[in-house]
Amino acid sequence: MSERTPAPGALALVESLVNTLDIETGTDSLGTAAGREALGISETEVPAARDLREALRAALLAHAGHPPHRAVTPLGTLLARAPLLVTVDERDGSAALAPADRAPLASRIAAAVAGGLVAGTWHRLKACEAADCHWAYYDRSPAGRSRWCSMQVCGARAKMRRYRAKQP
Repeated sequence: MSERTPAPGALALVESLVNTLDIETGTDSLGTAAGREALGISETEVPAARDLREALRAALLAHAGHPPHRAVTPLGTLLARAPLLVTVDERDGSAALAPADRAPLASRIAAAVAGGLVAGTWHRLKACEAADCHWAYYDRSPAGRSRWCSMQVCGARAKMRRYRAKQP
């Protein structure tokens, strides 16, 4: 798990959703009232949130150049069902995509992805390469090529495995 600072803006919601599952321990905070409350979802919305979480994880793995962790419903399919509105601020004329009223989680995620696309930050949101982690993190490295959520944990483990594999 990462000690990194959260993703910027609305992408923090995407990062938070993906990180509701700790793959290493199997802990899923969507199964708790506090975890659901943090995302503003009800217990009946949990199955859809889990599908969305795993589709997002697959997209974030792709951002980092890794294959999908398992077969999932494509993210585009899930977000195509998410209602968004174009809002215009009458004071300054600025426009933005926003979730529809009483927005389900998918609409809030769609608005966050759209905002990240416009800002050029969406592709910097990635999932850790480690198969026992896949934690979401925002890549702030200058070249945008980080592979692990934490160099001290996942990166060190990967490098140690490679080193041991080379030993006779």
